[in-house]
Amino acid sequence: MKENKKDKSNDFDDLKIQTDFSIDDDMYNINESLKQQVNQHINENHYVEEEDNDSGNSPNKKKKRTGLKIFIGLITFILLFASFLIFTKPGNRLVTKLLANYISSSVNKENSDLSNDNTEEEEIVREYDWNTGEIVGRKEDYVTNILLIGVEELFGARNTDTMMIASINTRDNKVQLSSLMRDSYVNVPGWKKTKLNAAYAHGGIELLRDTIERNYKIHLDGYVSVNFESFEKIIDLLDGVEIQLGAKEAQYLNTTNYISNKAYRNVTEGMNLLNGNQALGYCRVRKVPTYDGVNNDFGRTLRQRRVLNAIFEKYKNQGIVQLINTTNTCLGYVTTNLSTGQIEQLLNAALEINLSTIEMKSIPIEGSYEAPKKYENTTYPILLDWDVNIIDLYKSIYGDTDEEAMNHLSTIKTTIQ
Repeated sequence: MKENKKDKSNDFDDLKIQTDFSIDDDMYNINESLKQQVNQHINENHYVEEEDNDSGNSPNKKKKRTGLKIFIGLITFILLFASFLIFTKPGNRLVTKLLANYISSSVNKENSDLSNDNTEEEEIVREYDWNTGEIVGRKEDYVTNILLIGVEELFGARNTDTMMIASINTRDNKVQLSSLMRDSYVNVPGWKKTKLNAAYAHGGIELLRDTIERNYKIHLDGYVSVNFESFEKIIDLLDGVEIQLGAKEAQYLNTTNYISNKAYRNVTEGMNLLNGNQALGYCRVRKVPTYDGVNNDFGRTLRQRRVLNAIFEKYKNQGIVQLINTTNTCLGYVTTNLSTGQIEQLLNAALEINLSTIEMKSIPIEGSYEAPKKYENTTYPILLDWDVNIIDLYKSIYGDTDEEAMNHLSTIKTTIQ
């Protein structure tokens, strides 16, 4: 994971320089109103000073009155400006634009060695944006699909232990998290058929993106990745996450190296507050069932979704000061190719959607796959009934009916060779 080399002390100044937006009529009117009120207070103060000079009041009394007027004017200005930011759409857009610039400048980028020249950097970022190339798979304006990956970096190898698609649907106001089984048997462009998690090892994030789009028939708008070390740090930053364990899970974690630090092999059956090292070990387990009986890779992806949901719950319940500090630190652990504009769109979508709950599912769905011990020289692959799973994915992500999903799939099949 590359460190963010930017000097944090200059972030706010950078934001003011980078932010370039047009002020609409509402924002202009509010600004003019604020100016008038401040000028009114200044004029009143000047009038009071002239009266005081005529009446022979002492200089101390004049200073106190003038100071009080200025103080009241400033408080009025601050309250009105805060109301503008919080309760008006132009204000919300200003906040999200500033926040998007801050996030974009804080996260790690794949092209982190770019020149500091803003024009050149923006051109390279646009070129790297997945949306500027060929659109493969289904793309709708009201849905943004972000690929989330957890990267395992052990003994020089880099594999995707976790692969999920976060889908933000602004038409139906919902967010869905879809787990993709790492053992799913897929066509990897330029390679033989193999398991999904092999795509990243063969060709990095670009080949993984292409593999998912061509097999699952959906367009991905960008990605966010985090490695195991950063995952642990994020959870420790939140002071742990609450996870329920079954007896078999607790015993397995305490007697294997999934929890790499032996000092932390002390989990118990029932609810546990897991630290980063413990939570990472929990996410990787697949050889014993979850407390509610889900086994194999399905159990592992269920554990991963439960940890993500626990992180989300812990994160959103923080106080505002703690939330800002946590966000500021976490951004340095994340790598993404999302542009500033894409981040701003996602923030605006978040304002419109109730993010109190996230719908979760795994692909393949129940009854739509086979899991033989060996198939075409691959051990323990998951063989999907692709049409059934893609139709289900279209229904849950895009809000299709059965007929709409089948029609979309039929159309897209004719365009993807």
